[in-house]
Amino acid sequence: MNKLLGALLIGLMLTVGGSIARAGSLEDGVAALQRGDYATALRVFQPLAAQGNAIAQNNLGAMYENGSGVPQDYREAAKWYQLSAAQGNVRAQSNLGLIYVNGLGIPKDYNEALKLFRLAAAQGHAPAQNDLGFMYQTGQGVPKDYNEALKLFRVAAAQGNAPAQVNLGKMYFDGQGVPQDYNEAFKLFWLAAAQGDATAQKNIGLMYANGQGVQRDYVRSYIWLTVSAANRGALAPETLRSIASHISLEQFDLARKLAMQCKETNYKQCGEP
Repeated sequence: MNKLLGALLIGLMLTVGGSIARAGSLEDGVAALQRGDYATALRVFQPLAAQGNAIAQNNLGAMYENGSGVPQDYREAAKWYQLSAAQGNVRAQSNLGLIYVNGLGIPKDYNEALKLFRLAAAQGHAPAQNDLGFMYQTGQGVPKDYNEALKLFRVAAAQGNAPAQVNLGKMYFDGQGVPQDYNEAFKLFWLAAAQGDATAQKNIGLMYANGQGVQRDYVRSYIWLTVSAANRGALAPETLRSIASHISLEQFDLARKLAMQCKETNYKQCGEP
């Protein structure tokens, strides 16, 4: 399953207008945001954003987009992203690109999204590289170009971007622009699954069930599908029931315990492929 995801990540320091943005109160706002103290974060970011601090503007935009401590307001989010993006903030460029792709609070505009993703991607921003790759893969605002999509997914995946690893893996799985290669697809899905990506975890579970790129193993299939479901991965209930029908009651109990262990160890003890 392809993904078009952006990162509402927070930077601590940025050169703005030729000088380093002061990190004192900005760091206080970031710390408050990370612990869920939205009132404090808002109190810190609003004056800084009004003064032109690009990081505060991006973070304030993210708060409005997500409805964190403020009523959800996509138009207000777009406004703050635009101000930050105009200063070259790659996260804001990426976030604003997604606003344009999805038409949230502003008219959908693939051309504007492409411009923004290209700006951020050229600066090495992996989420923008992934999103730009997705647009080439699906032909949103540009003719479909699997070669360009592959190039962008590979660059983003090499930086550890899980959505790009999933998208690249899917292209190998389907043989889009490359020879079909289940082994390569499985490796890429595994990298993303280890980061908690629910789609990658589901794909691994299904590949174990079908013996694609790995030896068929219904126990491992049940483990990964259970983990994916716990992470809100889209999975039909009958799929798990079907896998369970291929294992014994003892194996079923073991799979449930191992799935719990996988989650509790942050996907570090899930059984090597």
